[in-house]
Amino acid sequence: MALQAHPLTRSRWGRALLGLIGVAAFVLLWKYAQTAGWAAAGTIPDPFGLPQALADEWASGRLMPALSSSLIHYVWGLAIGTFLGFLVGTLAASSSLFDALQAWLARILRPIPPLAWVVFAIAWFKVSHAGAAFVIAIGVFWVNYFATYSAVRNVDSRFYELARAFGQNGHIRQALQVTLPGAATGIFSGIRTGIGQAWMTLIAAELLGVPGMGQEMNSAAGVGAYEVVVVYMLIISLVYTLSDTLFGLIEKRVLTWRPS
Repeated sequence: MALQAHPLTRSRWGRALLGLIGVAAFVLLWKYAQTAGWAAAGTIPDPFGLPQALADEWASGRLMPALSSSLIHYVWGLAIGTFLGFLVGTLAASSSLFDALQAWLARILRPIPPLAWVVFAIAWFKVSHAGAAFVIAIGVFWVNYFATYSAVRNVDSRFYELARAFGQNGHIRQALQVTLPGAATGIFSGIRTGIGQAWMTLIAAELLGVPGMGQEMNSAAGVGAYEVVVVYMLIISLVYTLSDTLFGLIEKRVLTWRPS
């Protein structure tokens, strides 16, 4: 049975209207849950109190330093994890010898969640930006490793045959002119997923004491200021949306040859 498109979904403005209706319905359900006592008293924040909570947090001088601190280890962890994941994934997919050498190690280390490394991050780097970046990099690494590995492996072998027919026989030349363009879509998909994965790992790492928004959320929850917790959650969502949108524009510009 074919899916019938609603008239409102056929235009940008119609989809925007439906999106606003969905958000409004969620807020109303949230407000009802708060007034109906669906959870322990005081644990569901008032959605209509969030603007005031945001204003208070801004006036306190805590918001921007927390955001700036989070961005430091976020950017470093994302960059390191992305680069290493891309590098190791490419090597593993391109070399059967290297793939065999690292295959068992990958199976052993992959199931270990990034937060399990927090103990060692604190022991090696203390409570610092470096420790948080280390934990973030681990989570981002695996996302990019598997995305790159799969993308490179799935490059059509006929492209390599065509390259050799035109005299492109060197490994580096084939990597630059065949492998990377052929795997670019999958690689970019992994990077984009890693952008979100880094935020999830970052906040969890900060709950253990690293300065940033996660620490502010933990402090607010400790005194029952759940509106403040939601304020930081929404800021994280906003920053992620901006970074994802920016990366989407970069991806679109780099992959101009890709059919839309």
